[in-house]
Amino acid sequence: MKLATWNLNSIRARLPRLVAWLGLRQPEVLCLQELKVSEEQFPFPEIEAAGYHAAVFGQRTYNGVAILSRSPLQDIEVGFGPQDDDPAARLISARVGDLRVLSAYVPNGQVVGSEKWAYKLAWLQRLRRHLDERADPKDKLALCGDLNVAPEARDVQNPAAWEGSVLYCPEARAALEQVLAFGLVDAFRLHHAEGGLYSWWDYRMLAFPKNDGLRIDHLLLTAPLATLCTSAFIDRNERKGQQPSDHAPVVIELALD
Repeated sequence: MKLATWNLNSIRARLPRLVAWLGLRQPEVLCLQELKVSEEQFPFPEIEAAGYHAAVFGQRTYNGVAILSRSPLQDIEVGFGPQDDDPAARLISARVGDLRVLSAYVPNGQVVGSEKWAYKLAWLQRLRRHLDERADPKDKLALCGDLNVAPEARDVQNPAAWEGSVLYCPEARAALEQVLAFGLVDAFRLHHAEGGLYSWWDYRMLAFPKNDGLRIDHLLLTAPLATLCTSAFIDRNERKGQQPSDHAPVVIELALD
């Protein structure tokens, strides 16, 4: 089973690339972030024609998350639950067979010390509480998405330049570590210990040709699922060509029936 995550940075701008990629890689499940469309604007016909069901939590212009699956999606939840008062569309979860999948788009934080920075840290804390309240680390669960944090120096091409930024600040890394402490394993690092492998490159300053990137898109698995993870890769080719997202898809394979 292929499970993938991809921040599209606008599904309308990237729809032809998405459909072509689904045909090429044929993941069983794909988590999407930064759709930038409402649910009414989501291209359901094109996604269905590609062979996928879709669970969508949209928001016009900003944010937006989705889960695409070849199998029907069940038990769909959006946000942090019925009592969630956050208007931002940043979290959706669904069940595919006996696997629980969450697609998350963690706030960027903008500037360390700003209100948006405080919101980012608080959001990660809420995510951990949500897992504690609604999930069990003994179950098969995958938290996937643009988590907007590079966990370690090997996840950053130039750590000295990014140290203290919203993507590589010690506080953000500690907040992500608390999410992992729920009982989650970084699936990519099960198969790649080396540095130099990134999922996001700024559009500016020729960052991609220089490989001046960060690994901020993650697939985090509970232990029962991590033992079934047989491979992982970043599809760097999707950052090339015409009108790419600034993110590349991250794909893992799971030995699931």
